[in-house]
Amino acid sequence: MAVQKHQIHETDEDFATLLEESFKKESNGSLCEGEIVNIKDNEVLVDVHKKSDGVMDISEITANDGSLKYKIGDKIEVLITGSRGGRPIVSHKKALAKSKVADFIAKYDENAENVFEVKIASKNKGGYVAYDENGVEFFIPRSQMREANVGTLTKVKVIKVDAEENSIVASKRRMSDASRKERKEALEQIAARTGEVVTGVIKKITSYGMFVDVGGADGLVHYKEISYKGPINPASLYKEGDSVDVKIISYDKDKKHLSLSIKAAQPDPWSEIKEGLSVGDAIRVTVSNIEPYGAFVDLGNDVEGFLHISEISWDKNISNPKDFIKEGESIDVEVIEINHDTRRLRVSLKNLLAKPFDEFKAEHKAGDILKGEIVSTTEFGAFVKIPTKSSFVEGLLHNEDASWDRGKRCKDFLKVGEKIEVKLIKIDDKAGKISLSLKELQDSPIADFASKHKVGDKVTGSIKDVKGFGAFVELVGGVEALIRKEDATDELSVGASIEAAIADIDKSKARIRLSQKKLRVQKEREALDKFNAASDDKITIGDIIKEQLN
Repeated sequence: MAVQKHQIHETDEDFATLLEESFKKESNGSLCEGEIVNIKDNEVLVDVHKKSDGVMDISEITANDGSLKYKIGDKIEVLITGSRGGRPIVSHKKALAKSKVADFIAKYDENAENVFEVKIASKNKGGYVAYDENGVEFFIPRSQMREANVGTLTKVKVIKVDAEENSIVASKRRMSDASRKERKEALEQIAARTGEVVTGVIKKITSYGMFVDVGGADGLVHYKEISYKGPINPASLYKEGDSVDVKIISYDKDKKHLSLSIKAAQPDPWSEIKEGLSVGDAIRVTVSNIEPYGAFVDLGNDVEGFLHISEISWDKNISNPKDFIKEGESIDVEVIEINHDTRRLRVSLKNLLAKPFDEFKAEHKAGDILKGEIVSTTEFGAFVKIPTKSSFVEGLLHNEDASWDRGKRCKDFLKVGEKIEVKLIKIDDKAGKISLSLKELQDSPIADFASKHKVGDKVTGSIKDVKGFGAFVELVGGVEALIRKEDATDELSVGASIEAAIADIDKSKARIRLSQKKLRVQKEREALDKFNAASDDKITIGDIIKEQLN
């Protein structure tokens, strides 16, 4: 019995398999009209006039909003795509697609251009499946198109339609070959017009220039060929789709490269410059671009001039042009250089401004007390910024004029940015220099010393510095005096104490001179006077000198 059951089961299975294979062979790929007999869960059962109802996924009749396009009892066109477990597998979407292909083939005219834009839907080893805007399916063999991504839009040419197989075969390569041939012909035609000005349409803008379509041929307008101002970012002036006049410059036959120029299609503004502008002319310009080192200014005729940072202001310490000018601002400048060979034009803003030195000279005189700010210190002094009517000037405060202490330097006690009060001691009109003094606003230690001492007084001090001509001596109160070598009787060495007489006091120059020899003579005179006062025998200085000579 067990064997008999097994034999019956095996026979049934073989029959079902043969039936399904036969069904596949007869029915796969056929279109038919069916009737929806049941909708359950995710399946739709369709009567396709076979022994079993066809099975279709519910997504085939589901709208975008989730509703069903059909109901039980509705007639629907389906395509039998296979079978599973003896049941046909059907598809409504594929039936519609197949119908569209059939309609396309029925209307197909092989003598027409037959170029279509399609979207790649899927790819396999054999090629690509794509659809046009009407949902018509195209097959593109891999041999007819390079690698492409799903979702890519591309133009193809139909190379074969098969009504029996209900298929459309297309080629991208045929399309490309035709396009290349057309472009080559267009390039050769336009190249023959080298030197002419033509109208083109901007197709693509890049950082290095623009591709312009002229009569079906693409040429490059390099960014240096856009404006007479020089290299320029094309995106700042144009956009894709704009019409422009271009001059055909050259054509490289080997590289298939067409060079175009926008600026060459326009009158050369430098010819106007050559005829109507000279060095020294004052012109009105617009600030077009500001850089850390200066600014570019537009003359209004596609010519740019350069305004160096040093020509913006009389302020030597200017660090940022934007502190004085701004983009888009109209300013008056003076032309200071025109070079037609290099097409270089330089201008100056400060030349049209009042010179701060002239303003200062008109407003002040020697002896004026001024307020200023330390802008820098050096080994020899400090520069002080002093305001004028419209700007400011810089005056020099030399170390010698900064302090009554000869060894003190400006950098030792003054800081950049510090506000100080100074006395104007000299305006050098020829050299354009201003000399200042800080110490003249302070009490002179020598003036105070002179009020308490006179020439001939004996003083003591300490040698601070020794020079070839003598030594500087620090007296009581920090006052400095000079003793020359010819006035010394002792050896002069730093740190040594010294006793001498005051030989001279010059309050105007704040100088004191000492002399040991003078002190010795004074002592001898004092001793002689004392001796003569106590003795009847009078002795003179001459007697003493004679005795020393003998």
